[in-house]
Amino acid sequence: MTTPGILDKAFAAGDTAAVIAAGLAEEKARTVLDIGTGSGKLARALGERGYAVTGIDPNADAIGQAKSEVPDAQFSVGTAEALPYPDGSFDAAVFLNSLHHVPVDGMATALAEAARVTRRGGAVFVVEPLAEGPHFEAMRPVEDETAIRDAAARAVADAVRNRLLELRGNVVYQRQEPYADVEAFIARLVAIAPARAAIVAERRDEVARLFEAGAVAGPAGGKILAQPLRIYWLRVPA
Repeated sequence: MTTPGILDKAFAAGDTAAVIAAGLAEEKARTVLDIGTGSGKLARALGERGYAVTGIDPNADAIGQAKSEVPDAQFSVGTAEALPYPDGSFDAAVFLNSLHHVPVDGMATALAEAARVTRRGGAVFVVEPLAEGPHFEAMRPVEDETAIRDAAARAVADAVRNRLLELRGNVVYQRQEPYADVEAFIARLVAIAPARAAIVAERRDEVARLFEAGAVAGPAGGKILAQPLRIYWLRVPA
């Protein structure tokens, strides 16, 4: 994929919000659906760049936090497999590290729903972590997502093969994820999936060892773990 200079700069910096924002600008999108928005971190970043963002997530607590912290965006509790919006409601839809959290048998439906609520010719961006790199290795004792991440990649490929979506291109880049220390890393793992807490308690020492082995010093203190990400730049057929 030939990318604009602003996108290349965002890729080099490992700044996912900047990558998505630059892609949205290239697509001339204004209204954006953030699928799997969590606590609204991406919604905030895109809103600060002038996009009108709607976020949806099945976690009611996360949506409550998003509503509190990002009051200018719209948020709903719901699943990717049954989006509560009319056809063609948005210029673009985004899955940021969220497609692999959809049950495998629902991934195709989730992509179909994203295509349905995005206008014809609009963009769908899917950003997925690869099953490799220091960040992945440090979390693997808690949850090995190799199979589920592979399933998400296959779901995207199937959507393109079935002509539900058109592939403009895909790029792998490195996200540099900052953490104050291993405790902050563990807290993040559990916040994403609270069911991990019991496993973390059993394997904390192993997680800590892998964290220290893979982390590098951050420029402002703390530690950095690298995580390769693949962004799929897709379009809804016109």
